[in-house]
Amino acid sequence: MLFVKEVISEQMNAIHLYTPGKGKDIQTAMKTIDEDIKNGQLKKVYLLYGEEAYLKQQYKHKLTSAFVSPSDTMNYTRYEGKKINPLGVIDVAETMPFFADRRLILIEDSGFFKSSCEELAKYLPEMPQTSCIVFVESEIDKRGKMYKAVKKIGSVVEFGEQKEQVLTRWVLGRLKRENKKITQAVLQLFFSKTGTDMGNIDKELEKLLCYTLEKDVIEAADVEAVCTGQITNRIFDMINAIGRRDRKQALLLYYDLLSLKEPPMRILYLINRQFRILIDLKTMKQAGQDAKTMAAKAGIMPFAVKRSLEQANMFSLEELKQALSDGIGLETDIKTGNIQEQIAVELLIVQYSAPSSGC
Repeated sequence: MLFVKEVISEQMNAIHLYTPGKGKDIQTAMKTIDEDIKNGQLKKVYLLYGEEAYLKQQYKHKLTSAFVSPSDTMNYTRYEGKKINPLGVIDVAETMPFFADRRLILIEDSGFFKSSCEELAKYLPEMPQTSCIVFVESEIDKRGKMYKAVKKIGSVVEFGEQKEQVLTRWVLGRLKRENKKITQAVLQLFFSKTGTDMGNIDKELEKLLCYTLEKDVIEAADVEAVCTGQITNRIFDMINAIGRRDRKQALLLYYDLLSLKEPPMRILYLINRQFRILIDLKTMKQAGQDAKTMAAKAGIMPFAVKRSLEQANMFSLEELKQALSDGIGLETDIKTGNIQEQIAVELLIVQYSAPSSGC
């Protein structure tokens, strides 16, 4: 039996090796934060943003701990949400730290980098050296004054979705420290359950390690026993059922998602997203593109290309395009109040799982 051998020995020491965005500037910026912390030469302002929430939170905690002691409540102020008063932030930043070298202000999901926040953008270059601000944002506009101000005087780091190779090294590093082994096939099964979100991978891996406490080798049965499939996996199974014209199974999967409190509008969005992926893959396959290229352009993991192409073969290209068009139309009908969202998804499933539908 062949086991995957490539590992990273220390998770946190490996984080700075990840390349979360495009270009060397992102990787350099992440390394710079590590060096800033190590050398004690912290900048006045940091902006952390992007889709990869796990890494973003890791660096938020690293910076917070570097700026102030966890028990220092006098010199630590946290803001969150879209209703933050920028003038209030400025007042705090102007306050001298209490028996400490620095005062830290943590601002999360403020929206300052999407809307125009003239006051803060103008103030940041003038902020005293005794105050530091860490912004953690979901959305930004690189054309805005806030982004340009932070980039000029501080550090900006984007945490994007990690590639399969990076996630593989990260997971194998964790398994190595626990003296566990896993085959490539079982590892891919694990990723098919967890997706690419590192927070979800971390949670599911912890469950798997606890479940296999007395074992040296993690097997497929272990993954199936404890790892919870994401909603995207259930959507994939639903599309499979539709492709097999198994209306009963498709509706059962839908009602199962509803029982888990998944909003019908989100389910419809993910169904449409899957149809769009299948269209892209089918088109690229016809054009003779390889699996790696297809994965990159479709936005899925490379190991998922084969099973997605098998699903795409259940439909003609015209049928997929019509299904996507109908799905998008239902989204519009829901938003305009022409149909109730739960019924809309049911209609789409019933229509395209009908044996006589031609789909």
